[in-house]
Amino acid sequence: MRWAIGLHAIGLVFLVGAAMGADWRTASREPAGIAPDPETTREAVIQVYAARAFSWRGYFGVHSWIAVKKTDALRFVIYEVIGWRAYHGVSVVSISHRAADSRWFGALPEIIADLRGDGVDEMIERVDAAARDYPYADEYRVWPGPNSNTFTAHVARAVPELKVDLPPTAIGKDYLPRGSVLATTPSGTGVQFSLFGLAGLLVGAEEGIEVNLLGLTFGVDPLDLALKLPGFGRISPVAR
Repeated sequence: MRWAIGLHAIGLVFLVGAAMGADWRTASREPAGIAPDPETTREAVIQVYAARAFSWRGYFGVHSWIAVKKTDALRFVIYEVIGWRAYHGVSVVSISHRAADSRWFGALPEIIADLRGDGVDEMIERVDAAARDYPYADEYRVWPGPNSNTFTAHVARAVPELKVDLPPTAIGKDYLPRGSVLATTPSGTGVQFSLFGLAGLLVGAEEGIEVNLLGLTFGVDPLDLALKLPGFGRISPVAR
């Protein structure tokens, strides 16, 4: 069950407060134990994760990434955008073999999408192609984007079978690539209008209705009886 809004708020304060007092060099990157073991899982897997950002950013947003494993592969490949890479003159797009479910500098990840089995190998090829075609490989801005969530949304639109419903705390997901103001939603089940991630409207079967104001998302998902609120995320009494 989703946490009640009060408990969610209390948990968020403790989580991010602890992160603000932490040193990123010593913060945990240990696996959370929620990804399948590639050595015992033969089938192809795609998973999309999100975890609270490090330090003060975690009050408002999450970092998201995509983990893939082809049939019979013995390790995951992780696609994500990491902002500090831009300061070193390399692409912000990171393709690595870190653990799929690593804590993001202490924050536990949540699985946003999980597909396995037939047809997933072909989808993995499209994930890889979309990641390498990301139009902001040399740019990164925490707000309003482009950032890690802009990247995940870009890849999700290229592989709509994932039906990715990024959380309202995924600031940057509404920053549309290449200056577009209209696009399909990341889940591929609707459409959205956005002015550089600062103001917009999204309507989709998977996401529900979302209003974006200055990068903050307010919305409702009628199918899951959920509210979407800045900072708190998705609040629902329904298990998902």
